[in-house]
Amino acid sequence: MMLRSLCRAGGAILQQTQRTAPRLWVTPAQQRWASSLPMNTVVLFVPQQEAWVVERMGRFHRILEPGLNFLIPLLDRIRYVQSLKEIVIDVPEQSAVSLDNVTLQIDGVLYLRILDPFKASYGVEDPEYAVTQLAQTTMRSELGKLSLDKVFRERECLNSNIVHSINQASDDWGIRCLRYEIKDIHVPPRVKESMQMQVEAERRKRATVLESEGQREAAINVAEGCKQAQILASEGEKAEKINNATGEAQAVVAKAEAKAKAIRMLSEALTEQNGNAAASLNVAEQYVSAFSNLAKESNTILLPSNTGDISSMVTQAMTIYSTLAKQSPRVTAEAAAVENREKLQNQSTSIQ
Repeated sequence: MMLRSLCRAGGAILQQTQRTAPRLWVTPAQQRWASSLPMNTVVLFVPQQEAWVVERMGRFHRILEPGLNFLIPLLDRIRYVQSLKEIVIDVPEQSAVSLDNVTLQIDGVLYLRILDPFKASYGVEDPEYAVTQLAQTTMRSELGKLSLDKVFRERECLNSNIVHSINQASDDWGIRCLRYEIKDIHVPPRVKESMQMQVEAERRKRATVLESEGQREAAINVAEGCKQAQILASEGEKAEKINNATGEAQAVVAKAEAKAKAIRMLSEALTEQNGNAAASLNVAEQYVSAFSNLAKESNTILLPSNTGDISSMVTQAMTIYSTLAKQSPRVTAEAAAVENREKLQNQSTSIQ
């Protein structure tokens, strides 16, 4: 009964102290309260995610775990209450100078957690103030290494560098910085106007470059089309000439074959009965025709000595044919006529 009444009294006192006892981290004021800590009621119930640092006769004794705990009255005292939850701290706005001498107004948010309640209690007097000041100084130092353009482009890298620098200094405090985020970056009005003008100029530049590239591509396409058209036209002309030459060659071959066939037929006809008489008649006709054409086509008129004697002209032509026939029995009437025509032309030339 006595133990039960003592537990009830301790629980009532604990509830009352928990209503009035503040946390280690207070978000609105962001200051830790050093007073109004839980009293030693012998029987204590520690909430989850909290660590109570107990001193015995002014010296560190132990850290109370969440749940039921017993302390010795008068000897043990709860000196610090640490929260093991992730804590969010607003870093106040501050001014920083970039590498290109531009003054910036920048603020951020710091996320941290207490890993060692003993170091957080005895390693630094005010952990919140220390971490906040460290974040501000680190932010100014990191911003001084970057130009204005890189501050906006490499914000993630800047946050990572700040977290790394904070963790190097806060290891002795039992605090671990999880991440740091930059909220707002304010630049001077004139710098902002110049940045806006730079952005507009950059956009106009890109538009001009794209337009020129489009014109270049169009000119290249037109030139390529003209080139292909000329190539196709030349290939077509080449094919036409080849076809014409092939046709002419075939025509010449066909004419030669036809002429050879005619000569063979004529030679066969000459070997038959009365072939010589027919050849003589043909030669006489061609002689007369050649003489008449020669008289028409030339400005000079050729008149033989015996113009009125047609029989003598025919006799002369037959004499020429007979002479050629004796030299080559198988000479054709066409060949004799051609030779006779050439001789007549020679005679006309000598007369002129």
